[in-house]
Amino acid sequence: MTPPVPGRPAGSLPDTAVTTQAGAEGPPDVVAAGVVCWRRAREGDGLEVLVVHRPARDDWSWPKGKPERRESLTECAVREAREETGAEVLLGRPLPTTRYRLPDGRLKEVSYWAARAISSGRPTASAREVDRSAWLPLEEVSRRLTYTPDREPLAALSAFAEAGTLSTAACLIIRHATARPRDAWARADAERPLVVSGKRQAMALAALLRCWRPGYVLCSPWRRCVQTMTPYAAASGARLRTKGGLAEDGFRRSPGKVRRHTHRILDATHGGALCTHQPVLEGVFDTLRERSTPEVARQLPGAGRGAAPGAEPYLHAGEVFVAHVAHPASGSGLVVAVERHTPQ
Repeated sequence: MTPPVPGRPAGSLPDTAVTTQAGAEGPPDVVAAGVVCWRRAREGDGLEVLVVHRPARDDWSWPKGKPERRESLTECAVREAREETGAEVLLGRPLPTTRYRLPDGRLKEVSYWAARAISSGRPTASAREVDRSAWLPLEEVSRRLTYTPDREPLAALSAFAEAGTLSTAACLIIRHATARPRDAWARADAERPLVVSGKRQAMALAALLRCWRPGYVLCSPWRRCVQTMTPYAAASGARLRTKGGLAEDGFRRSPGKVRRHTHRILDATHGGALCTHQPVLEGVFDTLRERSTPEVARQLPGAGRGAAPGAEPYLHAGEVFVAHVAHPASGSGLVVAVERHTPQ
């Protein structure tokens, strides 16, 4: 599987489909990220979504903006929502990316995610940038939006709601950050630590994971995995539980334990995270494939067979694979969308 642009969603269609205006082709000059934040209507069974008004342009649009230095697009989307609306959000499944020409001719590309607000506060953006926000019924928003491309993420969100797959939990699969090479470590492999760049990856990972805030983390007890997840656990207060079945030797002895641990994360209605090693990821992704829609299953790493043992990296060091799981009223959780991210 070809690695994506860092911080850009890559995964299931139509979630990551690009809506391109005529003449808006080629590499983007400007990249940005935003959210379509939704909630159940206070009355009735409908949905409401959050839009913002920008006085300089006198337009209604989604909370969005450009990433800051060393900030992923997911982190940017969460930050912009907080600054422009005061809402602290959790990202859900990706929505269509839009591309269009700015008045000065530059090509702009905006990545969007569905999102849920978990708390509200005062916006910090300047009133000259955003002067108000509003929760509007789904049927009214399309009329309120100023720009045609903004209606594409809304249409996808509406379709997912109709299909019962809008409300999802994030199941995060993480390969440990960069560790000392095996041939440069004379002691027990379980004690092999992260290198300096790996420790930086772990710190960046702590910021990235806040986009989904997993409160439940399963981790191999080997040192490099624990070091990878400790910064996030310390910053968030998430419970970090080590499982011997997620270590390389545990997987060799009893591959069924990895299957059970993966099912446990998939069945958690609030999602969770699992950190392990490259050789163990085969068992993780085989389990994910069994619990995915056919379209998503074809996009999972390791879908092709016949490769030499160990040839499939599944994920690069420190990379995060996000499986968005819908939990129907009856039956097991189903993976309906996927994406992957690299800490910046």
